[in-house]
Amino acid sequence: MTAEDATPATSPPARSVLVARAPERGAGLVARLRDLGLEVVAAPVIERAPADDLAPLDDAVRGLARGAYVWAVVTSVNAVDALADAAARTGTSLAETPARWAAVGPATTRALAAVGVTTDLVPEDDATAAGLVAAFPDPAVTDPETPAVLLPLGDLARPTLDDGLADRGWAPHVVTAYRTVRHALPTDLAERARAGGFDVVVVSSGSVAREIAAQAGTGTPVVAIGTPSADAARDAGLHVAAVAAHPTDEALAAAVERALSGLAPSDPALSDTRPTGTNRAPDTSAKEHP
Repeated sequence: MTAEDATPATSPPARSVLVARAPERGAGLVARLRDLGLEVVAAPVIERAPADDLAPLDDAVRGLARGAYVWAVVTSVNAVDALADAAARTGTSLAETPARWAAVGPATTRALAAVGVTTDLVPEDDATAAGLVAAFPDPAVTDPETPAVLLPLGDLARPTLDDGLADRGWAPHVVTAYRTVRHALPTDLAERARAGGFDVVVVSSGSVAREIAAQAGTGTPVVAIGTPSADAARDAGLHVAAVAAHPTDEALAAAVERALSGLAPSDPALSDTRPTGTNRAPDTSAKEHP
């Protein structure tokens, strides 16, 4: 066969990933995935909307300023944004509050730092509401009354944090900081996803997983940011190909790479199986959005 007869070698098409986040929120992960040679599209399926009634959050932020709370516990970047908006409305400063601050994970810690707040507590290995409860200190025995903890949560939050801190002897004050609402995928992306046009979808919360199932179908495997999000994805009928070891862009990129490689998971949390008869309530905000 002559050189003219030889068929030029062609590179296989790049594997494709849908990151279900707003481009500005997903920029770090998108960059890491593109560095791996993947085609990456970022598009949100949920978004933050103001609470129906802003007065309770504004009152809570005023309470923070006057020392009404011993701790403020934040479980998402969305909650930080809502608190910052409330501080601007009320003319207060989050950075100057006497309360101590707890954050669910690194993204929330960074968001607090961006508004001048130093985080005093972050769970080491479990960036979930349950992890925060486990890491939280007990109230001081010298406290004359049950000390108050502010929990600015999304409207779909489960009572894990509220109940857990109450059981530890604290007085949680839950206030709705924001609402989680549907954000429609562009028609072309939704059609592409339903037609199997992505190899994997990255989901960063239970709400995102449910919207992916509703808008893009359940045919594409997903990579979840953590176990609660993976559980919610399975409940929505999605196949979980991998779970990130930590809620970071680096760990999510590694999980995507592992999912695309087809390697069998070694950790039970990465398996797409669970005991029969398990009936979990949908999780929506136990895991943070990096």
